[in-house]
Amino acid sequence: MTQPDDAEHTILGRIGKMVADEKILRELLSSGDIDAETEKERLSALERELDQCWDLLRQRRALTDFGQDPSTARVRPSSTVEHYLS
Repeated sequence: MTQPDDAEHTILGRIGKMVADEKILRELLSSGDIDAETEKERLSALERELDQCWDLLRQRRALTDFGQDPSTARVRPSSTVEHYLS
């Protein structure tokens, strides 16, 4: 496996921030600072963006593994990536 490049570090950093944001949303709901509907809407948006980030990271790694340029990977619509099986 090759070392992550700057773009991968950026993607991984974004994923880390979104995971932290998920935790904050759950804490806000638990403390009563937001209602369940707001939490659900925000979590849904975060989950879609997380799916897209993970997909982009997988694309980049697959391209690298096959000797192709990882910078050609593109963010796919959430409607495409949200139904992938892990």
